[in-house]
Amino acid sequence: MTFRTPDEAVQLANNTRYGLAASLWSENINLALDVSTKIKAGTVWINSTNLFDAASGFGGYRESGFGREGGKEGLYEYVRPAWQSRYEGPESAQPDEKWGAYVPGRPASFPRSNGRGNGLGIDRTAKLYIGGKQARPDGNYAYPILTPKGQLVDYAGDGNRKDIRDAVEAAHKAKGWADRTPHNRAQILYYIAENLDIRAAEFADRLRAMSGQSLKAARTEVDLSVSRLFSYASYADKYGGSVQETTLYGLVVGLTEAVGVVGIACPDDFPLLGFVSLLGPAIARGNTVVAIPSPAAPLAATDFYQILETSDLPGGVVNIVTGNRDHLARTLAEHDDVDALWYFGDERGSMEVEFRSAGNMKRTWVNYGKQRDWTDPQQGEGEEFLHHATQVKNIWAPMGE
Repeated sequence: MTFRTPDEAVQLANNTRYGLAASLWSENINLALDVSTKIKAGTVWINSTNLFDAASGFGGYRESGFGREGGKEGLYEYVRPAWQSRYEGPESAQPDEKWGAYVPGRPASFPRSNGRGNGLGIDRTAKLYIGGKQARPDGNYAYPILTPKGQLVDYAGDGNRKDIRDAVEAAHKAKGWADRTPHNRAQILYYIAENLDIRAAEFADRLRAMSGQSLKAARTEVDLSVSRLFSYASYADKYGGSVQETTLYGLVVGLTEAVGVVGIACPDDFPLLGFVSLLGPAIARGNTVVAIPSPAAPLAATDFYQILETSDLPGGVVNIVTGNRDHLARTLAEHDDVDALWYFGDERGSMEVEFRSAGNMKRTWVNYGKQRDWTDPQQGEGEEFLHHATQVKNIWAPMGE
């Protein structure tokens, strides 16, 4: 096929569901290197084709699959964190069509309270956050958030399939976030952390109201959340890739690129820290996110979007849909325009997410119902999270004649 400009050539090359490998030919090496970073394929050969080496990873983008063979990234398929026990699989591997089925209904009437037992509060329903704006749920339903003693804290929007579709569309419109410099992404993450720290007492009080934990424990969770944001801000420009040593006379560069639109179903324990620990690595590496907060304590996440609104984060980079986790996760799993799905729920949900994501070759990261200690640096942050937030492109650039 002919083309007039390099940009048109890139559009033609990327106009496919697949992306295993590409061969790029040009007399202008500067142009070739520029175009190689824009082509959506797991391997790009410059002025060459079908070069392989065990030191360099090989694998696809999109519907060419995920995972890698060879290189350091290929080893990830054979290892697990030292603290994590081996998963033996669910009792039943058969999918259940009823899984994730959910019809929202109007909640029962509850006496108004501000969660502290000292009088009536303002009648407020925490809204969804889609495309940088607060949004009412499509079904106009809400559900109550209760303390462990059954006391009403507030109401949260009960999202549905339409809300997820709107959030995915908003996330795609914000994919220019990946084109920003890593330094710029880092500065915005630092800004988010600073603004959360300013309101630490407010967030700790909200966590205490929802969970019944002590104010000291709630403040510790907020402080750890701030620390996580600082950690991933520092990773934003320090996880870009590596030069891989192969037998080729030339350079083989492994670039770590954003996966794309990542759906995140957050855990129930540590509702703020778990949310931030998953959100941080995803946006630090240029992904856009559709997040489902803890259904039991979503108000930490809905309060958090006020932090995002005042921290220069572009609209659509982070979208928050509250409601039934499995119902919303099923919609994300079956959505063809979601590139990856992280699910931290029960064992059955983990199996269903993997099964329902197979049809569109979606990357998944699930916990198989096993809880992790989000306060532990080994379990709650680090390279495992960054690995799931990125995909590796290997660019082969021979030198000489």
